This record gives sequence, C-alpha cells and structure tokens, in this order.
Amino acid sequence: MAEETHNYDVPMRGLIVLCTVTATIMQALDTTIANVALPYMQGSLSASQEQINWVLTSYIVASAIMTPPIGWLSTRFGRRNVFIVAIVGFTVASMLCGLATSLDQIVVYRLLQGVFGAGLVPLSQAIMLDIFPVEKQGPAMAMWGVGVMLGPILGPTLGGWLTQNYDWRFVFFINLPVGILATIVALIALPKAKTNPAAKLDWLGFGLLSLAIGAMQMMLDRGQQQDWFSSPEIVVECALAVLCFYMFVAHSLTAEKPFINLALFRDRNLVSGLVFMFALGLVLLATLALLTPYLQQLMNYPVLTAGLVLGPRGLGTMMAMMVVGQLVRRIDPRILICFGLGLGAVALWEMSGMTTDVSEWWLVRTGFIQGFGFGFIFVPMQTVSFATLPGRLRTDGAALLSLTRNIGSSVGISIVIFMLTRNMTIAHANLAALINPFRPAISAFHGSPFDPAHPLGATIINQLVSQQAAIISYADDFWMMFWVTLAIVPLVLLMKRPASSRGGGMAHAAME
Repeated sequence: MAEETHNYDVPMRGLIVLCTVTATIMQALDTTIANVALPYMQGSLSASQEQINWVLTSYIVASAIMTPPIGWLSTRFGRRNVFIVAIVGFTVASMLCGLATSLDQIVVYRLLQGVFGAGLVPLSQAIMLDIFPVEKQGPAMAMWGVGVMLGPILGPTLGGWLTQNYDWRFVFFINLPVGILATIVALIALPKAKTNPAAKLDWLGFGLLSLAIGAMQMMLDRGQQQDWFSSPEIVVECALAVLCFYMFVAHSLTAEKPFINLALFRDRNLVSGLVFMFALGLVLLATLALLTPYLQQLMNYPVLTAGLVLGPRGLGTMMAMMVVGQLVRRIDPRILICFGLGLGAVALWEMSGMTTDVSEWWLVRTGFIQGFGFGFIFVPMQTVSFATLPGRLRTDGAALLSLTRNIGSSVGISIVIFMLTRNMTIAHANLAALINPFRPAISAFHGSPFDPAHPLGATIINQLVSQQAAIISYADDFWMMFWVTLAIVPLVLLMKRPASSRGGGMAHAAME
C-alpha cells in the first residue's frame, strides 16, 4: 500500500516536528518525574506510604485504559482536534496537580493527566510518519524517539532538582510553558482534521479491555503490599482481569468491527515490535526503579546527586539516536537492533556485579552504555514495526505499541520489586544463619562493639547483613533482566527487512 504522506514545506514541517516532539517529551517525562517527589508529597498531603502510591497508580491505570481508543477518537473527531485537546487537557491537569491540597484531589487530577496524556505519544508518532516520506522516516523516528526515551530517563534528574531547589509542585508546573508552546504550534502548523462522524466504537470491547487492564494494574501495583494471592482483594482482581480479557478475546473474534482491529495482528513486523516494546518497557523503567533506591538508600546519595548520576543514561540515548537516524537508511535495521540489545545486555551484566563500593564514574559509564544501546533499539524497531503496516492502520498500531509499553513497564516494575523483597528475605536468612558465636570469624569480635552477644553489636551486624542481602537481591534482579534482554534477540529473525533499507539504501515508494 502506498505511503499516505502530505506535502509540507520545510518551515511548516519543522513546526510540526517541534509540536509533536515537545508534546511527547512532556508526556513521557511525567512517567518518572513524580517518583522522586513522592516523599515530599506524602508529608505535604499527610498521606501514608500506601496512599501516596496512588499518585503513580492512578496515572498509569488511566493512561493504559485510554490508549486503545485513540484510533477511534482520531477517526471520529480528526487527528488534529484530538491531539490539541489532549495537549490542552494534559496541561490543565498538570496545573491542577500542582495546586492540589489533598490526596483525593491529586489522585483525581492524576487520573485526568493519564486520560489526556494517553493519546499524545501514539498521535504524535502517527503525525510524524505521515509528514515524512519513506526514505526520511528513519531520521524522523529518531527525532520523535528522543522525547519518548529521554522523558523517563531524565525524569528523576529533573524531578530531584526541582524538588530540592523549589517545591514538589514544580514537578507538575513545569508542564505549563511546554504545553502552551505545543498548543500554539499545533494550532498554527497542523493541517485541518478529517473527521468521520459515521465511525463507531465497539463499546463492549472497550469496556472489557478497560476492566481487564485496570484490574491487572491494580493487582500488580498492590500485590506486594497485600501479600499477593493470600489477599482476597488480589484474588478478585486477578480473576476479574483474566475473565474480562477472555471475554474480550472471544468478543473480538466474533464482532463485525472489534475494538482493536485484528488486521494489526496479521502483520508479522508489528507483532514482533509489540513484543520488543513490552520487553523494552520492562527493562528500561524497571532499571530506573531499582537504581534510584539503590543509590539513595544503600549508597546514601542525596536525591539530586542520584539524579545527576543517572543523567548520562539519557545522553547516551540521545547520541545513539542521532547516529542511528542516519544508519537506519543504510544498514539493515535488524542488525542495529541486535547491536543495541547487545550493549543493553552488557550494561545489565555489569550491573549484576554492582556493590556499594563502585565509583560515580562506574555508574555513569554503565548507564551511558545502557542508554546508548536503548537508543540503537528504539528507532530501528519503530521503523521495522511499521514497515509493512498500511497507512490506514498507523494510528491504531501506534496506540497498541504505546499500550504495550505501558503494560511492560508496570509488569516489569512489579516483578523486580516483588523479586527484590522476596530475595532480600531469603538472602538475609541465609547470611544470618552464618552468624553464630562458634565460628572463628565471629568469636574474634568477643568484647568488641561488633560482639553479637551485646545489643549494640547485634544491631550493627544485623544492619550489615541487611545491606549485603539487599546488594545480593539487586544483583539477582539485574541478572534476570540481562537474560530477558538476550531472550528477545531471536525475535529479530521473525521481522521482514523494510523496503527502504534494501538495495543500498534506495527507498521504494510503496510498502510491501
């Protein structure tokens, strides 16, 4: 099917790129920027640790639920109109979050953020693909991908700086100038929207999928706190998620026009891309979820220092995207994906040996390698995923990719936190079993401050054992993610090579 692109002059295309990338950065940044400010929100809003987690949960759940219908909304009301409403709504919701004076208010406003922010990434991606011809879509995806990848990576750094130097409310207020700029540019540059009032939405499918995603997100988010399946709440949420998803699949196979177009799953490249996006979301945000507490709790880094040490990860991603945007037209994107996965695996392998004695330079170098590797994965993966997909399915495909990334991120974080807590208990028990007065190494402390027979000595030794158990548990998590990264390499073999990368980089006018 021929590419559905429009003819734009260079200045107008530049404005559209500015608008889409700005909106993408704004939305992607909010996935992690609020994390470092949670303790400050907890004190300001008089919330417990469990209650304040709803600030994160509400955003993730709302964003995940509202991502799938983006394709229908774009068709029914026009891509331009939906995109502008999403920017304005997200900006207003951000302002309300910063003005919140109670936990209930900020949870509701974060829900609104998720509802409006869900469409920003898939719509901006579809717009970028439409305004560039096939031979320029590699560099275009590189520019767009900077926002998607740098947002979650730089979020902790920026959030830590704003919280430490100003107030946690500025974590949300920073979206105001960005949102206003994106809205003005969108009103000027985006072409008039094409609407289809006859477009219909499969409300039953939407409702079933929403319930399945919402129940699964709640189960994953609250499972650790509620001791997983020993809690009736988690059992009910799991059963609801499984039942609704089963009913959704059965309904989709029999409905005349299902909520998610099943034609998407007939495209081998897109299906492989969905699996890659799931794994990428799992490893990327899960790594940050582990590194932030590791640096602050085990290595006693201040919040701003921890953010600065994690910053070079984003620099590596940016540099890789600048390079890969040119290489993707000359080299088989599948080779670039394998190279990026290799770098990511090397970084995770090094992290599996991390201790509290590592230097800041070691952390910077390892993070840079991982960020550079992710940069080499993202752009080629986007290019290959849409290489054989008809233009009419792009918005639906982009929304499905975004949904998969959200689910991958939530699943990844839940898994690594569950493994971390469980392995800490196991490692602590194993190490504590070695502490007894009959071992020569322990008896040598008799009469010293480290004598386990005295309360002070027992407390000190318990702290040391707990620290070592935590280091072992973090290493186990990084080791697990290392194997996940390697496990998805064979999926590259299932992808077709894009037509635009064949024949020495000569682009074809039509897609396969």
